[in-house]
Amino acid sequence: MPLGVSGLTEDEMRKRLKTLQLEHRDLDAAIEALSGTGAHDQLQVARLKKRKLLLKDQIAILEDYLIPDIIA
Repeated sequence: MPLGVSGLTEDEMRKRLKTLQLEHRDLDAAIEALSGTGAHDQLQVARLKKRKLLLKDQIAILEDYLIPDIIA
């Protein structure tokens, strides 16, 4: 299983999810701050965006484990 999710309890997964969501929001703010300045570093912004996308994927994986699909 990805992220080493198989070894985590549900509580640990929820804590990890909160941590990832906070980091994702922080990266969003950092990207916006860098983009708002006249002399922003495109390479740094690109790296932050790449990290943000990785976090988004990790968040989605954890949410899939924590929120079961309901088949109607």
